Amino acid sequence: MSEKINYGRRLFGAATGAATMAAAAAQLGMAGSAYAQSSTEKSTGLPTIRPGANTSFGALKQIDAGLLNVGYAEAGPADGPAVILLHGWPYDIHSFVDVAPLLASAGYRVIVPHLRGHGTTRFLSGGTFRNAQQSVVALDIIALMDALNIQKASIAGFDWGARTACIIAALWPERCKALVSVSGYLMTNLESGKHPLPPKAEYDWWYQYYFATERGQAGYDKYRRDFAKLIWETASPKWNFDAATFNRSAASLDNPDHVGIVIHNYRWRLGLAAGEPQYDELERRLAGAPVIRVPTITLEGDANGAPHADPASYRKKFSGKYTHRTINGGIGHNLPQEAPQAFAEAVIEVAGY
Repeated sequence: MSEKINYGRRLFGAATGAATMAAAAAQLGMAGSAYAQSSTEKSTGLPTIRPGANTSFGALKQIDAGLLNVGYAEAGPADGPAVILLHGWPYDIHSFVDVAPLLASAGYRVIVPHLRGHGTTRFLSGGTFRNAQQSVVALDIIALMDALNIQKASIAGFDWGARTACIIAALWPERCKALVSVSGYLMTNLESGKHPLPPKAEYDWWYQYYFATERGQAGYDKYRRDFAKLIWETASPKWNFDAATFNRSAASLDNPDHVGIVIHNYRWRLGLAAGEPQYDELERRLAGAPVIRVPTITLEGDANGAPHADPASYRKKFSGKYTHRTINGGIGHNLPQEAPQAFAEAVIEVAGY
């Protein structure tokens, strides 16, 4: 099943549901305005919010989980059904600053963690290898769920976060109630990655090759914010984000492990940096492109400027109840921040399957 929904940059007048939205925003310590209007044919009963209505989370929490002390935002009732929202690179938890209060207003317990190398998340030991292979990032989230006593959650994300969510859904379906993945089925296969792509496709991954060099590592370290802004602009060419929006997220790139994590991730994908042998079996299973059986909604923005596959190419990788949805209105790669209404409604819809 596939459908298209238009979430252009409309401004909505405050109406029914504003009080609920304001309460959820207060619970998160968020600043901003609430807007309400029905949005899609499959209304979830959420108040409608204008993208950018909220600007901040309340005080973040910290918890030891696996190899990390994880920084995360939490919203909603502690006994509500759990939803975990996973950001990408070079972004941070603010990608969900409007999504989280929407889900909280619907009674969900919302957890929004900084991935390793981002924000207030830190390694517990200075001697831990700064590994960013795909299975390790997924294990971070399993460890976080264990630390928070969350047995099962709906998991949603984009970019690195979508890959992590797909891996958890595929390898640990008992921990994943439902999945929302921007740009579909995302997993890295090192063997297939050895085969060259057509020049245009290789061009789209220019930064991956830049990071393969020592000059690239030094350049990213020196120009983190300039680099991130360039990625934001090319991945979301129609998103008119302002300086304050960018700077809130860019601060998360100052994490002392950030450069090491990013460089290892992209070098590992190219086979230029080794992972750790204790994760070889997980990577072997992922290389087999396991089918995801949990209920899933995949999303794609109609103006996504980042590399992404045609939805038809990954349809058969989902064997449970499944919908693909294209979000129209100039929506780019950072879909939850650009179209929070669509993203939140997809989470609630799939969690109810």
